[in-house]
Amino acid sequence: MSKNLSDLAGKKGLEDNLFEQVGRLATVTGTPAKKDLARLADEFLMGKANLYGTASFYDFTKEDNRGKKIYICNGSACLTARTQDEVREKISAHFQPEEVGHMCCLGRCYENSSFHYQGINYSGDDINALEEIIEHPTPRSKPFHYGAVGSEVLIHQDFHVPYFAEILEKVLHSPDEFCLEELRISGLRGRGGAGFPIAVKFDACKKSPGKHKFLVCNADEGDPGAFSDRFLMEKNPYSILFGMVMGGFMTGADYGVVYIRGEYPESIRIIGDAIKYMHENNFCGDKILGTDFSFNFKLISAMGAYICGEETALLNSIEGQRPEVRVRPPYPAVQGLFNMPTVVNNVETLACIPWIMKNGGQAFAGVGRGKSTGTKLISLDGFFNRPGIYEVDNGTPLRKVVDELGGGFRVPIKALHIGGPLGGLLPIEKIDALSIDFESFAEQGFLLGHGSILCIPEDFPMIEYVEHLFEFTAQESCGKCFPCRLGATRGQELMHKARTGDYKIESGLLEDLLETMQLGSLCALGGGVPLPVKNALEYFSEEMAPYLSK
Repeated sequence: MSKNLSDLAGKKGLEDNLFEQVGRLATVTGTPAKKDLARLADEFLMGKANLYGTASFYDFTKEDNRGKKIYICNGSACLTARTQDEVREKISAHFQPEEVGHMCCLGRCYENSSFHYQGINYSGDDINALEEIIEHPTPRSKPFHYGAVGSEVLIHQDFHVPYFAEILEKVLHSPDEFCLEELRISGLRGRGGAGFPIAVKFDACKKSPGKHKFLVCNADEGDPGAFSDRFLMEKNPYSILFGMVMGGFMTGADYGVVYIRGEYPESIRIIGDAIKYMHENNFCGDKILGTDFSFNFKLISAMGAYICGEETALLNSIEGQRPEVRVRPPYPAVQGLFNMPTVVNNVETLACIPWIMKNGGQAFAGVGRGKSTGTKLISLDGFFNRPGIYEVDNGTPLRKVVDELGGGFRVPIKALHIGGPLGGLLPIEKIDALSIDFESFAEQGFLLGHGSILCIPEDFPMIEYVEHLFEFTAQESCGKCFPCRLGATRGQELMHKARTGDYKIESGLLEDLLETMQLGSLCALGGGVPLPVKNALEYFSEEMAPYLSK
């Protein structure tokens, strides 16, 4: 059935996109009217229940979003910083409870106190200027630290359009197989968390038959604590877009989709302007730079769903279907968007391609450690003395990142949650055992993931954080598989009862729950959250012991 729905969704192509149509219907009231959804279903030959399932899923289109005027960030970084109670209190003086919604997360983890109003994100001291913001909602510049230590693949002041245009000209006048071979030599792996070799995806897509082929940039950076993709989109957008054009040339893709989370309005505007400029100067579109290669962009603004960071849920989302995880195989490179061959990679991964095409695969492979070649962007939250974004060579000691780049901590910290909500939760004494690369983290039983580093202060109860992780998973689950949908809810209930009452969690029951989620979930959301929970139970056993019974 889902294959048929993909075909139907693709009848009108990307320009008349079903997902965007659903979003437009929610523009005025915050949620589409059922009669409008029914009309849209008829227009696209879809079942009414299918479109209702889509609209009722997303934060910005579901019925609960009706009448919302302002949104408070409920991400992990803002939670551990304890800033959001004050934000909520000040907002409640100007808005009724039913007018206040939530967003997770706004990518302002370097200063917290985050909220969203009239299509603009605010943070830090902005909450103290709320009356002024309500009267004149305009963006307020919020600088933060960023820089590179070692190789400069992604962060460089001299990256501009002529730089990328010269590389693109070189690529388009080279054999596509030669360019793909350079990508293989580079050893570039997915920076979104999975670490899968990008050349393998590209090659599979290139060899798969299809009337059209797609290259999708997964800019749905939903990991609380991570804001590196947002940084690239707003500070170095052309690295991503030119990387996509080059990737399209190597794979034979004729369309590029940039899917940006709705919580990043600034990124959406900047990428949109950059695409327009590229099209006006023939860096994308038909017969690029006088060659026979054509590649068109489609920018899609997402509508609030963490699960869309999973590549198959993202494809369902673009098609206007409920963003549930697909069973694999077939893999997207063979049968992806609208059942056509599709490559999905995240922002940071695609942004590495121009540097590799300019300097050669061997130069990229010469940076890093083992199979973790090249560099990695690291996000440091507001508990560091120098929070922000730093590019480091893979293999850089974690201690150097914490002490030299981050300037150490401004308050006592007991744990670091690295790699988003599904990443490893490591005690502070483990810092010296790790370096920034996939292998080091895997050897120690953790996960580098997206490269976000979120601090948990000594006075923040670990059980409250674990409850938050279960609650996050329950809220963001696509609902397709029972272990994730039910397991996360049961986990949150267990932690909440133990934290707020005299209830003790049976250790064996909790172990069974975590094992079921880890082994039985369809994707990394339900399958990944047991890792930080197990880390908490292992490394903070004394703190967790009063809430458990053997």
